[in-house]
Amino acid sequence: MQRYLDFMLIRFGLIAGGIVVLALAVFAVALALKRRGRLDQVRRYADPAMRAAVRTAARRLADRR
Repeated sequence: MQRYLDFMLIRFGLIAGGIVVLALAVFAVALALKRRGRLDQVRRYADPAMRAAVRTAARRLADRR
């Protein structure tokens, strides 16, 4: 039982660490784009893709019910 708990704790730590690293990378990219003045341009390109992703997620959730 102790080994299983150790494994679960290590797994949780790796997942949490990965999420933190990913968030820091996204923040660094956004900061670099903002400093170069291209953040608005990226937002214009990303907006249609994000709307489509949200629409798809909403449809899938509606289909589940």
